[in-house]
Amino acid sequence: MAGFLGEFEATLDAKNRFLLPAALKRQMPEGTHMLVINRGMDDCLWMYLLDDWKQVEDRLRQVNPYDSRENRLMRRALIAGAVYVEFDSAGRLNLPKNLMEYAGLDKEIMLAGDIDKIEIWDKSKYEKLFDSLTPEKMSAMASGILGSAAGQKM
Repeated sequence: MAGFLGEFEATLDAKNRFLLPAALKRQMPEGTHMLVINRGMDDCLWMYLLDDWKQVEDRLRQVNPYDSRENRLMRRALIAGAVYVEFDSAGRLNLPKNLMEYAGLDKEIMLAGDIDKIEIWDKSKYEKLFDSLTPEKMSAMASGILGSAAGQKM
């Protein structure tokens, strides 16, 4: 399992393709030729290595679709929207139009590492996420999510 980190800019061409930045591709296992892209949360897409996607599928298999409408909707949103994508001969990936529309992607995109996946964002939406993030808000979130030991390790 790879651990993705960092922020990378990319540009979509007229055919909705983008070149994965070399620094991000180096974080993938050697020989990676196919990925899975699906709907993410917060208006972005999620991109997984095949092994990491398999873990998501395994977790979704545990969600009983007969228990609730929310369970069925979550399974549909994550499974039905997912697509396998392969690098073309030039090392580009093609984004399906329906997923681009879901995330509101335009020409300029951001790829953000998120440990087990890569988030694909419209660049302006991604930048707006951090506009109101003050050091005080960061500290409060870190304390609430990571606990009091967060300051010692960060």
